[in-house]
Amino acid sequence: MRWDDIDQQVCSVARTLSVVGERWTMLILRDAFFGTRRFDQFQSNLGITRHRLSERLGKLVEQGVLVKVPYHDHPVRFEYRLTRKGLGLYPVLMSLARWGDEWMDRGEGAPLEWVHNSCGQKTRPTLTCSECGEPLRPEEVKPRLGPALLDADAPREVRTLREIPGLLKSTK
Repeated sequence: MRWDDIDQQVCSVARTLSVVGERWTMLILRDAFFGTRRFDQFQSNLGITRHRLSERLGKLVEQGVLVKVPYHDHPVRFEYRLTRKGLGLYPVLMSLARWGDEWMDRGEGAPLEWVHNSCGQKTRPTLTCSECGEPLRPEEVKPRLGPALLDADAPREVRTLREIPGLLKSTK
């Protein structure tokens, strides 16, 4: 399968990567969450070529992650703002930041600390169960087939984790 066709898989991770999997994209989104909106600001912050930035911003707009909003009429200039779909990527960025803080800090500590506005306390992004609030650990969570993969005759439970990749690479 070619990378350009990855969005055809019946896999939420593959479909997500078809939108945000290019190496500059998450950095563009990081800066958007920090308030960067204008093309020149993105370029200056990231050091990315104009051509590459234009491609990435265009794809994010096309996918509904960002929206172009005019801020100047003569000449027409646009800024890029996160949509609700884009805001939905916040937990992904926070999880990447936490992983980087733990595993890629070069012994210097985290470059940023996060403070929760409601309580004023320093916090670390944590993945928790939506039902009970407990932290989610890989050994305590198991997948089962969802509506996109569920065949009326197939059992909902997956027998082994090794079965899953083969099911996910199928296309619909």
